[in-house]
Amino acid sequence: MSNMYKQTVLPTLSLFTSFGTLLCCALPALLVTLGMGASLAGFVGAFPWITAISVYKKWVFLGAGIMLAISAFLQWRARYAPCPADPVKAKACTRLRKVSWAILIFAITVYAIGFFFAFLAADLFYG
Repeated sequence: MSNMYKQTVLPTLSLFTSFGTLLCCALPALLVTLGMGASLAGFVGAFPWITAISVYKKWVFLGAGIMLAISAFLQWRARYAPCPADPVKAKACTRLRKVSWAILIFAITVYAIGFFFAFLAADLFYG
């Protein structure tokens, strides 16, 4: 597996799967929790496929979690990989690593927010 693939493609895919969990499952739960049922109805009216994905929210979250775990493992394993000797390429390599970590941390944060609202918030707020 190439270094570019590990440092760019996997964190980006993880980010998109995390946003998928946020849109399918967490946003509707958040809107209902905040008493914005009419907004949820408008949202579902504009994006009717959201309800179809919400039926499989356990599988969506499992897939996103696996992607995040693989991405985090590959990032962690490559943390001390050498960068090229050329100063320009070395600077680009260092910048790419920082961006990859930022994307990964953001994706994990989005996933955690989605997980909270999809699985925990209703039990906490409504007992």
